[in-house]
Amino acid sequence: MNSTIVILEGDQTGQELLEEALRVLDPAVTGVALTFKRFDLSLGNRRATKNRVVEEAAEALLAYRFGLKAATITTEGEPDLGSPNALLRERVDGTVIVRTGRRIPGVPTLANVYAPIAIVRMAVGDAYGAKEWREGEGLSQVAYRIDRITRRHCRAVAEFSFRHAERLGAKVFGGPKYTVSPIYEGMLKEELDAAAARYPHVRYEPQLIDATYALLLANPGDALVIPALNRDGDCLSDLVLQMFGSIAGAESLLLSFDESWNLRVIMAEAPHGTAPSLFRKNLANPMAMILAAAALLSYIGSRAAVVAQAITEAVFEAVCAGVRTADLKGHATTTEFTDEVIKRTHAKLTI
Repeated sequence: MNSTIVILEGDQTGQELLEEALRVLDPAVTGVALTFKRFDLSLGNRRATKNRVVEEAAEALLAYRFGLKAATITTEGEPDLGSPNALLRERVDGTVIVRTGRRIPGVPTLANVYAPIAIVRMAVGDAYGAKEWREGEGLSQVAYRIDRITRRHCRAVAEFSFRHAERLGAKVFGGPKYTVSPIYEGMLKEELDAAAARYPHVRYEPQLIDATYALLLANPGDALVIPALNRDGDCLSDLVLQMFGSIAGAESLLLSFDESWNLRVIMAEAPHGTAPSLFRKNLANPMAMILAAAALLSYIGSRAAVVAQAITEAVFEAVCAGVRTADLKGHATTTEFTDEVIKRTHAKLTI
């Protein structure tokens, strides 16, 4: 098998950590023949090409399906450039973002969570990009906003949530505040209930979003898949990753779907930013970027899925053995941690 992965280069530590992940994906380590098609999405090149490079990268994602993206800089003072993530999402019709919190050996957790919790977030619409305006003046001034979601996007979130839970042996948990918003948020609840009927063997425990937050702190240890609207999912992702003690143990996947709800494009990245204070210091933690690469591999094919499992296990075994970067109270450099993951992955696959 020879698969092409679209490599979306980035800025500062984002690019440095991408290169570490690519070291792990080297065929000499994995035995999987991969071709990398690179696009420079650094701020300088986006300026120089007036975002044409982002358009080309999106076209490549649609052609080759698989992408691995470094963190990039978005500047508020250059609205013409915009966010490369938002532009890519729009061009490939990215509908769902998945982020999974999981236990990191030796890292204290909140509320004693230990089973994985995946947030399946609607990647478009809702409060993001909503039309906003104000009327009146002084204390009589009124602010308005028009949010928008579609049934197609609701169905994508619901369908993937149940398929993902089936794949993980997890429970679909939570949901929108449909009691307060039966028309708007109720649309997602309708699609979740319909998906539950299509997947009767998948456990389903619907909860209102406020109850979801509260019950997460008393989670008895079930593996969970939590479907959410765009802003709810954004907030839940931040909470859940911190419940596990660090954002380092999670990857972020942007997904688009075909008409049968099969995956059309999978773009993986780390959920964190470019960490300019760590740039060129060889201190940043490459865990999330390596886990993103492994998560991407898990969708490429059966042999690649075996390799993905080996890489993921190697990452957490390295941490358990005390090979950690400074953010996890260790002394390993970025490259030293990657070296350890490569050594352990190679050993697993050789055996």
